[in-house]
Amino acid sequence: MSKTIAINAGSSSLKWQLYQMPEEQVLAAGIIERIGLNDSVVTVKFDGKKETQTLNIADHIQAVKILLDDLIQFNIITSYDEITGVGHRVVAGGEEFKESVLIDEEALLKIEALSALAPLHNPANAAGIRAFKEILPDITSVAVFDTAFHTTMQPHTYLYPIPQKYYTDYKVRKYGAHGTSHYYVAHEAAKYLGRPLEELKLITAHIGNGVSITANYHGQSVDTSMGFTPLAGPMMGTRSGDIDPAIIPYLVEHDPELKDAAAVVNMLNKQSGLLGVSGISSDMRDIEAGLQRKDKDAVLAYNVFVDRIKKFIGQYLAVLNGADAIVFTAGMGENGPLMRQDVIEGLSWFGMHIDPEKNETRGISGDISTPDSKVKVLVIPTDEELVIARDVERLK
Repeated sequence: MSKTIAINAGSSSLKWQLYQMPEEQVLAAGIIERIGLNDSVVTVKFDGKKETQTLNIADHIQAVKILLDDLIQFNIITSYDEITGVGHRVVAGGEEFKESVLIDEEALLKIEALSALAPLHNPANAAGIRAFKEILPDITSVAVFDTAFHTTMQPHTYLYPIPQKYYTDYKVRKYGAHGTSHYYVAHEAAKYLGRPLEELKLITAHIGNGVSITANYHGQSVDTSMGFTPLAGPMMGTRSGDIDPAIIPYLVEHDPELKDAAAVVNMLNKQSGLLGVSGISSDMRDIEAGLQRKDKDAVLAYNVFVDRIKKFIGQYLAVLNGADAIVFTAGMGENGPLMRQDVIEGLSWFGMHIDPEKNETRGISGDISTPDSKVKVLVIPTDEELVIARDVERLK
C-alpha cells in the first residue's frame, strides 16, 4: 500500500488530495489560497473534520511545507516517507507531451517553456513541481497534462486556417484543456449508461470558472472548444472565450489603458466573461442572485453565457452527427440546475429534454433527462485528482 498526493497548483493557490492507493481511498484533501498575499487561507479536510487557519504564505515552497506539516500535525501521516508519489496537474503539454510522464529536470524545463500556451497555469504548475522537488527530492513525481487527452484530434480539427508555416515553425494549433476531466466523466458516463465507451458519442461539458466542451467519439476526443490557450471557447467566469481577433489591434489603437496586445489578452483572460459583462462577479451564484433582482447586466451576462454553451453543443452535435448523451460536470455543470435547464431547452429540437424534478440534483451523478429523451442528459461530478493519482500508480 502507498499514499499518493494529487496536486493542482494555481498562481496563488495549491489544491491537493491524498489517496491510499491502490484502494483509491481519499485520506484527506485541502486547499491553500492567497499564496503570496497577506492572510493566506489554509484548509484541510479529513475524517469528517475541517481545519482552517490564516497565515502569511510567501510562495509555493512555503505552501508545500505547510501542507506536509499539516498532514503530520493532524495524524494523517506519521512521516513524509509514507508518501510514495506525487502527481501534478499541468495544463499545457503542447506537442511535447502526449501522455503523463515522470518528471525530471528536462521535462520540467519543457513544461516551463510551454508557458505561453497557458500563461495563467503552467508557471504555477511548474512552481508546485519545483516546491515538492525541493522538499521531497526522491519522491516519484508525475506530470499529468490537460492537453494529453486531446492529442487524438486530427489535423483538420486542430489546425487553424492560417498559413501552415505558423504551425510548422511555431506550433500554433488547437491544444484544448481540461482533458483529465473530460476523460474521467466520459468513462463514468459509459458506466452509468451501461454501454461500452467504444460505442458511444458523447458531448462532455466542463462548466466551471473555466469552460470547455468536448466531442467524444468512441472514447476519443475529436474536437474541443479550448484552443491554442485556455482562452478560447464559450464565455467563462473571467475569460471572454472566442472573439474576433481584429478586436485586439482595434483596442490597442483606441484605448489608452491597453498599450499592447499582451494588455488586451490579460483583459480577455482576467476581466471578461461573466465578470466583464455583469460588472458584478465571475461566480454564477452571484449572477443568479442578480437575475432574482432583475439586474439587467446580470441578466445579459447570464443570457450570453447560456447562448455560447448552446452554440458549442450544437457544433459538436454536427461534428459527431448526433450524440447519445450530453454530460454536465465541474462547478456550474454539477450545481447549476437553472443553467442546465436553459441550455437543454434551447436544444430540444434535437430530441433532448430535462425532467425538472431530476434536474434539481447538485453535486451527485444522475440522469436528469425525461424517459422519452432521445439524447440522455447526465450530471457527473468530475474527479481530476483521481485520474492524476491513477497515473502516478501506473508510472511508478
